[in-house]
Amino acid sequence: MVSSVRILGTGQLIDLSRRMRTAGGPRLRTNFSRRVRRAAEPLHRDLQQAIRTVSLPGAGRTKRGGPSPTTRPLRATLAGGIRISVRSGASPGARVWMDKSRLPPDLKNMPWVIDDGRVRHPVFGNRRRWATQWARPTGWWTSTVYSGMPRMRVEVERILGDVRRDLE
Repeated sequence: MVSSVRILGTGQLIDLSRRMRTAGGPRLRTNFSRRVRRAAEPLHRDLQQAIRTVSLPGAGRTKRGGPSPTTRPLRATLAGGIRISVRSGASPGARVWMDKSRLPPDLKNMPWVIDDGRVRHPVFGNRRRWATQWARPTGWWTSTVYSGMPRMRVEVERILGDVRRDLE
């Protein structure tokens, strides 16, 4: 699974970054960063929407069931961990990634487990009894990234062209 999406390090971005440092100053660099962030925001929103709509059906509750031991909403917690970072320095570009530091300790690997499609966990914290749930659709991260990358690349190419024209 692709753990983060990056558009960076291309020759055009590095060349443009050097030219912006010498010619444009901070205003042009800030404008470039803002526009690249805006190009990455649709993919960010799509990833958040994808994790919020993943279905994790259970096997059903039995008479022995009780209230959930946790009150935090799983999908909203995972959606809150998706972030964007933009750099315009030596290695310019945008990155959409899952920030594990924003997730609770017991959910650090959950985005990738759900992306694989099979979630195996103890029943209400009981480590002697385990349950398996199947995420539908599988590949919420991978498929969303692959469908959103072309749009993001085209937008960054357009931004590069605009900034290059401003520098000339």
